[in-house]
Amino acid sequence: MKISNDKQYLLQLIAQGEHQQQDFKYKVMDAEKLARSVSAFANTDGGRLLIGVRDDGHISGIRSEEEIYMMHSAAYKYCHPQPSIHFDTLHAEGRNVVIATVPPSPLKPVFALTSEGKRRAFIRIKDENILASPVHLDIWRQESSRQGALMHYTDDETLLLSVLKNHPLQTLNQVVKYARLPRYKVIRMLARFIRFGIAAWKYEEERFVFSLL
Repeated sequence: MKISNDKQYLLQLIAQGEHQQQDFKYKVMDAEKLARSVSAFANTDGGRLLIGVRDDGHISGIRSEEEIYMMHSAAYKYCHPQPSIHFDTLHAEGRNVVIATVPPSPLKPVFALTSEGKRRAFIRIKDENILASPVHLDIWRQESSRQGALMHYTDDETLLLSVLKNHPLQTLNQVVKYARLPRYKVIRMLARFIRFGIAAWKYEEERFVFSLL
């Protein structure tokens, strides 16, 4: 699809810089890496990839059909389930730039697949693609299965609430250590607490930490 006033529109987007819903990609040399951005946008608030734009905002353009093929491959071959994605081609300064618009997926998580067949889900935090935590994965699992319409407190959940109150902003491993409960139980309960607005996560110093609201 061709957008009118390509250069003006593209420069407006570039002026915003990279942020929660926008990422620049200079080249499409690695479909797996590109798939991480698609996964992150689909699992968070959606966003767009400006492919053929350097990190400093310089328009480099898409130079070959191979790059365009790898871009499509990243969206469809290296993401599961396949996300909804829309491609627009803009022409500015004698170069072509592709905008890949990725809406939030109703089927989370969208995984980025490695060449070895491993699945990795990412989320978008500011201008970074961050590997989702086990708690995020369980939140999505519970949401997809519509688990827990009502919140009932077991002894383990009461204990975990006490841990979060007395030891705020702890990593998952630290919460498990303080609670002295099986890791899978802590993951499941943290996911429920977050879904019900009882607890929250933050990303600080390159790690996820959890606390009560």
